[in-house]
Amino acid sequence: MKKFLLVLVVLLFATPALAAVNITVAQVGDTNEVIISWDATTETNLVRAFGLNVQLSNDANVISATGLSADYYIYPGTIQINASGDVTSLGSIVAPWADLPSDTLEGPPDGNGVTLEAASLYAPTGPGSPNAPATSGDIASIIVSGDTCITISANVSRAGATGVVMEDPAEVVTVNYPAQLCVTVFVPPSECLKDTALEYGDWGTWGKPACWCYSRQCRGDSDGIKTGPFWVAIPDLNAFRAAFNKTDIVLGGVANGICSDADHAKTGPFRVAIPDLSNFRVYFNKIETFVPECDPTDYNYWETP
Repeated sequence: MKKFLLVLVVLLFATPALAAVNITVAQVGDTNEVIISWDATTETNLVRAFGLNVQLSNDANVISATGLSADYYIYPGTIQINASGDVTSLGSIVAPWADLPSDTLEGPPDGNGVTLEAASLYAPTGPGSPNAPATSGDIASIIVSGDTCITISANVSRAGATGVVMEDPAEVVTVNYPAQLCVTVFVPPSECLKDTALEYGDWGTWGKPACWCYSRQCRGDSDGIKTGPFWVAIPDLNAFRAAFNKTDIVLGGVANGICSDADHAKTGPFRVAIPDLSNFRVYFNKIETFVPECDPTDYNYWETP
């Protein structure tokens, strides 16, 4: 048994670590941005260049693609150099479709994929160089137009079968690509009041007043503004008086009169009526502790004046 353990230990120390370049992709929160990164920290040889295809699964578009690495900033397809050999523009990480239509994705802003190409340039070369590029980091930021699934693969024409060119071009490195990433983009609601609310129809009839979505409008705060320590205060009282027991036609001529309709309901011919008055009395000139926010169930978000 001791001899077996000794052999096992020798084998473990004698076997080199499996070197590889790992490409990853991650969504930034619930936004429409994804970040493509690389990790070659197990490699003794440095990465010289990347050639990658980023393909979307549906008819979503790549709105933009931006290079993020300070080390891989040479963009062969678009870099501009004048007659004196000076770089006048670094260009873009997006590979031009016209350079190689047969192996280039269309790219932003209308393509449902993009081909990326980026390389390093430094001297002296070699892993020990003080100017050597990092062995891991972010390659690019991709902005997509909406929900989609993203697949990353090698662009063979630009960087060979692996999509990664090493500083020693004779080395064929193992490149691990990520599984397909499906992106779900959060689209914030455009209206403060949910269309499932009972009063949604009336809200629309009155021009969708923002005041109905003030966090304490249901308590009588018609202007959404705190006066001293009070949410329901003298300005709200003056507004209430102007709107109380007015028919719809008359109320429509009162500036912000509909904002005093705290219960969002009609009593007889009046929108600002006795129930609103009873509610107002409960909260008038009460400190914030006694004037809670409205029930948020029917709201997407609170408006502020």
